[in-house]
Amino acid sequence: MASTEPRRTRVVPIGEVLVGGDNPIVIQSMTSCFTHDVKETLNQIHALKAAGCHVVRVTVPEEKDARALPEILRESPVPIIADIHYDYRMALASIEAGVQKIRINPGNIGTEERLRTVIGAAADAGVPIRIGVNSGSLEKAIEKKHGGATPEAIVESALGQIRFFEDMGFTNLLISVKSSSVPHTVQAYRLLAPRCPYPLHVGVTEAGSGVDGRTKSVAGIGVLLLEGIGETIRVSLTEHPVEEIQVCNNLLQQVARLRAALQASN
Repeated sequence: MASTEPRRTRVVPIGEVLVGGDNPIVIQSMTSCFTHDVKETLNQIHALKAAGCHVVRVTVPEEKDARALPEILRESPVPIIADIHYDYRMALASIEAGVQKIRINPGNIGTEERLRTVIGAAADAGVPIRIGVNSGSLEKAIEKKHGGATPEAIVESALGQIRFFEDMGFTNLLISVKSSSVPHTVQAYRLLAPRCPYPLHVGVTEAGSGVDGRTKSVAGIGVLLLEGIGETIRVSLTEHPVEEIQVCNNLLQQVARLRAALQASN
């Protein structure tokens, strides 16, 4: 274990929620319904807020989802993050609608010109971006260089993306480097943390459900939090999203108790 002391990163605001620096760890989740189903999306958002969630991510794959965002944003009790996969136009539409953050995998957006357009729009609107790099979407050249989706490959990809954003003068960033493998996830964050001044979003991707999903998430996230790595967390379960918040709350309580015990024993 490297350290039980939290990292000190830049502070990134997601609406009124501050991530990084000396701020408490931020819990987030993601709705599991179609975003264009405004009623169900808002039902889930309110349930997540009541359970202790601080920010909520919604997926925006199509225009009908983007068109639903203004109403969702008006009624949401927490900041909303737009999850963008492939269509850069949905990122632009989400920013125009007023979301408090977007999440993209730059490698999936397409051309550099499209990525620059998204970065410019986010900069003009003051909207932070989470660069999400994971083992399933690495650049082919990096994956070939490392002989697969290794932690080293994931981190090299993330650092390259960070440099691209910084070269454009954009530093309103959060970073994630997740894998479905717990050891790979832990190692990737360990490699990235000392080289990255930005808040880290920590989680194990595609953790699953039930005991297995909870065990993988707690193992990966818990180890990293005890080492002071992670400013915002999500437990990714294939269940109702409120279940994720219950695991997050219990995990943070146990990590705080263990950290206190370790500090008292030193």
